[in-house]
Amino acid sequence: MPRGQTTRSSIVEQSLALASEVGLGALTIGDLAARTGMSKSGLFAHFGSKESLQLQILTEARRRFVEMVAAPAFEQPRGLPRLHALFDNWLAWSRADFAPGGCLFIATASELDDRPGPLRDALVAMQREWLEAIATAARQAVEAGALASTTDPEQFAYALYSIALAHHHFSRLLRDAGAEDRARRAWADLLARVSA
Repeated sequence: MPRGQTTRSSIVEQSLALASEVGLGALTIGDLAARTGMSKSGLFAHFGSKESLQLQILTEARRRFVEMVAAPAFEQPRGLPRLHALFDNWLAWSRADFAPGGCLFIATASELDDRPGPLRDALVAMQREWLEAIATAARQAVEAGALASTTDPEQFAYALYSIALAHHHFSRLLRDAGAEDRARRAWADLLARVSA
C-alpha cells in the first residue's frame, strides 16, 4: 500500500474511534491532528474538507459493519440461523474495539436527523440498506418455514432495529449491566410471536 494511502487509512481509523466517542459533528480537525500527530494542513491535504472526512468515516464504518455483521450472517442458512446471526453480530458490533463510544450509526442518527445534506443522505441510505437486509432475511425465513406466513418483514425489521436502539441506550447511556440480557429476552419474545 502506498505511503499516502496508509496515512489516509490511519487517519480514518483514528477518526472513526474519535467520532464514536464525540460524534461526527463534534469531531474537529484540531482534535484529530492532536490524536494523529499530524498538522491540520496535513489532514486537509488528505481530505480537503471536514465533510469529506466525515463521509469517509461513515463509509469506513459501513464497510466494517458489512464485514463484521451482515456478511457473516448472510453466510448462514436461511431461516433462524441467519436471523440469530444478524442479532448476535449486531450486539457484538456495539462492543467493537475500534469504536470505543459504541455504534457510530446510532450516535450519528440523533446528530443528523434534522440536518439535510450529504452526511444525512449517506447515513439514511446506509440505514435503509440495513433495514432492507433485515427484511430480506425475514422474508427468507418465512419462505423457509421458520417464521409464520403472516409475518410482515418490514415490521420485523422495525422491531429488531428497536431492540438494537434500546440496547444501545440502556448499555451506553444508562450503563445498565443487564442491557444485553434484556435485549436477548426482547429478541426471544419477538421470535416467539412470529415463529411458524
